[in-house]
Amino acid sequence: MTSATATVTATHLRQATLPATTDHPRFARNPGVEFDPDWVSSVQINTSAVERRAASLGARRSVKKSYQAAWLLRAVTLIDLTTLSGDDTAQRVRRLCAKARHPLSQTLRDGLDIGSLSITPAAVCVYHDMVETAVEALDGSGIPVAAVSTGFPDGLSPFDLRVKEIEASVRAGAQEIDIVISRRHVLSGNWQALYDEMRAFRAACGGAHIKAIISTGQLGTLRNVARASHVCMMAGADFIKTSTGKESVNATLPVSLVMVRATREYEDRTGYKIGFKPAGGISKAKDALVYMSMMKEERGNDWLRPDLFRFGASSLLGDIERQLEHHLTGRYSATHRHGIS
Repeated sequence: MTSATATVTATHLRQATLPATTDHPRFARNPGVEFDPDWVSSVQINTSAVERRAASLGARRSVKKSYQAAWLLRAVTLIDLTTLSGDDTAQRVRRLCAKARHPLSQTLRDGLDIGSLSITPAAVCVYHDMVETAVEALDGSGIPVAAVSTGFPDGLSPFDLRVKEIEASVRAGAQEIDIVISRRHVLSGNWQALYDEMRAFRAACGGAHIKAIISTGQLGTLRNVARASHVCMMAGADFIKTSTGKESVNATLPVSLVMVRATREYEDRTGYKIGFKPAGGISKAKDALVYMSMMKEERGNDWLRPDLFRFGASSLLGDIERQLEHHLTGRYSATHRHGIS
């Protein structure tokens, strides 16, 4: 039964600065710029200041009641719903795609009074050999398929094979490619090599958008994170992404803050907007709200839409469903009632 406090109206979405619909691309795609070593060497990070700012983000009170529900509904549209397991099967991918088509139960939709809203994840993300299965399962839904590529997760396969893998995924129907960079280029300070590698990956993607995974947990310092982010954007990245989700340390608020500010600096210099994707370890709705708050404060409302912000997640959607059900009924449901695949 719908109550006045449970209903999430367009007013809540609007007052929470979360538009009820997602527009088509609203800005020019980043073509990249010439490599500038002086730009890279000028990038410095005040680590203690970053850590203080990051610590303050999670210590604040979150949005509440119907406004929180509105933010969580928006969070659903920001998820790259992901399965990247060694035991993935075609049937598992089809189930994940079915969940992407209908991420919220009809009971939740009716109770929240959101029947007029189109709420689906931003993409479904799979390994290359599952791209065709996902494309077929999502046909007609408007939900794009993203493929991890370039020897994911370590990026250590021969360079020509990494490029061919991108091309094969695009031919199979992937509209987005999540590539991993060669960490050794960052750790050795070979920024020209990183730039050249990214340019080749960008060219291989053609019309497919490219998300550059810089594997922040393996880069050693926040300065390396910032410099790698800038180089990938110079080379034409559409998104910069924290992690593969396979590292021992994945998305954290300090590295995310550094990367988000790098996108702002890049836009100030070039005029091009770059997206940001934290991935790995974001499995709770409350964490999603913290990241969304950071994006709103650091970059503004434009970065609360899927063309500029994504969550790389496999279990986040289930916890969002539980929180929405609690908002509606006052009770938490069992986790197993919200399976993903």
